[in-house]
Amino acid sequence: MEVGTYFYRLKQIDRNGSFTYSDIREVEVTAPQRYELTQNFPNPFNPQTDIVFRVKEEGVVTLKVFDLLGREVKTLVNEKKGAGVHRITFDAHALPSGVYLYSITMGSFHDVKKMLLVK
Repeated sequence: MEVGTYFYRLKQIDRNGSFTYSDIREVEVTAPQRYELTQNFPNPFNPQTDIVFRVKEEGVVTLKVFDLLGREVKTLVNEKKGAGVHRITFDAHALPSGVYLYSITMGSFHDVKKMLLVK
């Protein structure tokens, strides 16, 4: 989520089909205190998995997937992202089973993690 103010409300549906709404709630999303790349979920996966990363301040983010031979398989992100929490879905339906690496660069921050595609 981008940094900012968000509003939500819940809808409760009873067994008889009637429903009511809660009051509108306000939530303030603040910038993460650090850059972070989380482990993909689910892992192992087939054929899709989510990758979440946190951006401390606005800047260019590059997120790429590689095979174990170091060949780039896919560029998932290569653009400016605002401060906040971001989620990317990686669809590997065209790739063979195996271990893959995903790498992120945000300014001077760099991290790499492994994921397992099982078909």
